[in-house]
Amino acid sequence: MPTNSEFWETSQICSKPRIGIIGGGQLAWMLAAAARRLGFELAVQTPHADDPAVALAHRVVCAPLTDIAATAKLAETCDYLSFENEFIDVAGLQRLAECGVCFRPSLTAIAPLLDKYNQRHWLRDLGLPVPDFRCWQDWGAPPPFGFPMVLKARRHGYDGQGTFIVRDAAALTALGDRLGHPELLIEAFIPFERELAILAARGVGGEIELYPIVETEQEQQVCRRVFVPAPLQPEQEREITAIARTIIAGLNLVGLIGIELFCTADGRIWVNEIAPRTHNSGHYSLDACTTSQFSMQLQAVAGRPLPSVHLLSPSAATINLLGYEQAQSDYAAEREKLATLPGAHVYWYGKSAARPGRKLGHVTLCLPLADLSLARAQASLAEAIWRRQAS
Repeated sequence: MPTNSEFWETSQICSKPRIGIIGGGQLAWMLAAAARRLGFELAVQTPHADDPAVALAHRVVCAPLTDIAATAKLAETCDYLSFENEFIDVAGLQRLAECGVCFRPSLTAIAPLLDKYNQRHWLRDLGLPVPDFRCWQDWGAPPPFGFPMVLKARRHGYDGQGTFIVRDAAALTALGDRLGHPELLIEAFIPFERELAILAARGVGGEIELYPIVETEQEQQVCRRVFVPAPLQPEQEREITAIARTIIAGLNLVGLIGIELFCTADGRIWVNEIAPRTHNSGHYSLDACTTSQFSMQLQAVAGRPLPSVHLLSPSAATINLLGYEQAQSDYAAEREKLATLPGAHVYWYGKSAARPGRKLGHVTLCLPLADLSLARAQASLAEAIWRRQAS
């Protein structure tokens, strides 16, 4: 369980918006904790009784995320429905929307984003900088781009699953044989120097709040570290914030989105992907911001005025506690040691088993200086403790 007591405080307010979340993983768990602090009621639809959000939700509908009858049951006791991830049946949910169920963000808003090929088209049509891309169907034809190139599943890619960086023709042939030659999105590889991200929120009245731009580091295409604020040139900050505003306004979306970006050695900014939900790159906001991304999402969905956002410390680093072994362990000793680091806030998602690359928790370090080298050093120390490499 999280070690910081404030995460669990519940404040009582007069009205109690009732929000249902389709999904019950760690993002829904943190939404449920934020709901308790706000005095909101939050229900979840999730397939397993031991999923993280079950412990904190006011009500639980135990069913697969694509079970539309279960979603209808969830909606019976909720004012609004929202999403933890993109693993949804839009056509089925549309039938509920036609019967009066209120989805925030709306199904119309998220529809351009669910298929990554369609998302690329939508971004390009907005005039935003994206890699060259095609729909890849004929595995026997010459590829449209030189190596290396990127292939992505059009739906349901998550935490690097469904994304493949292909470096030569032999690897392309092997990938096709392994996957069964499906239809994929194929992209020109962007030789990025840094990976960045920004969260944007939009209220029912069209007001927009932006979170600080962060720099992320990946391990096997799973987010490993997040540093905030990202050191950038003023013109880069202006470009990224303009991109974020263009995207969320263009979607007419109520709620929160995470936008992943690339920065190349020449300083150019490229849009990588958009997630219409709370995002792993924003976990630092629980402890380092005036308003967490989870509180922001709920207040946007409930139609409340959006609170302002600014950092509470000069900088922060979030380290994802990624599984590195097959194990049945709660890693209590490691978590206790992590909690002793200066400025540390430890979150444990309560998952029953560890496996390589699985997100088991995270630790955020609120730091006294805006110094990326200091942040990286502290992150390395936290990772050494987590991986049992520290003395």
